[in-house]
Amino acid sequence: MQTSELEAQQTSKWFGVVSLFPQMFDAITQQGVISRAVKQGLLNFEFWNPRDFTSDKHHTVDDRPYGGGPGMLMKVEPLQAAIKAARAAAGSTAKVIYLSPQGRKLDQAGVEELAACNKNLILVAGRYEGIDERLVASEIDEEWSIGDYVLSGGELAAMTLIDAVSRLVPGVLGHEASAEEDSFVDGLLDCPHYTRPEEINGVKVPEVLLSGNHEAIRRWRLKQALGRTWLRRPDLLKGRQLNQEQQVLLTEFIREYEAPLARVQVERP
Repeated sequence: MQTSELEAQQTSKWFGVVSLFPQMFDAITQQGVISRAVKQGLLNFEFWNPRDFTSDKHHTVDDRPYGGGPGMLMKVEPLQAAIKAARAAAGSTAKVIYLSPQGRKLDQAGVEELAACNKNLILVAGRYEGIDERLVASEIDEEWSIGDYVLSGGELAAMTLIDAVSRLVPGVLGHEASAEEDSFVDGLLDCPHYTRPEEINGVKVPEVLLSGNHEAIRRWRLKQALGRTWLRRPDLLKGRQLNQEQQVLLTEFIREYEAPLARVQVERP
């Protein structure tokens, strides 16, 4: 794909990926929502394997770290050449992101920021113990992390970022409200969801969802989202300014949740 073609794409999102295992990305580019978006031209992908930029007969892509210690680092020359090739294809609007434990932690706000960015995104998936710090300084624009744990490589982290960002590209989900109502979009966990049949193992769908009263359903869903966040992720509510309706609904949820517990305490001999 030519640079001029990339820069002309105003309604699609372009991802370049630098990885030793580009075939791993078939899991998202050839399946489900992402695959459909690729076929529709809403998402575009290109891949660069540092192994293709080696010059020795063994196609070596790792090297020993200075100072000794366990593990290896990605070999500088082929990785740098792969990143530069990706930059040349992506054009002047490229942003190179290294998936790294030292990076900014990815959350919904960050996903929205990357989705709104009009730059082509190049994702560098590290392997082994990481990459030379001088490459980080010279070739990487931003570092992002998907969490405080250890993975075997940056491919899964890159796929996570791609999936999250792609969902916010107009047209990818087909129904814009699908993205708007997801968990974390408004800083809250999602409300419970129900489908047919109306009763499963003696448990019925909440009556309000069968009422056809759209305002009552909206309030119930907001109340449940607030309550579930209070129960499971109270950290998301810290420092959050709730409006009057949200405060009333959360207070109702807490009162209803705690009432059965209070009755049990009273009934104990």
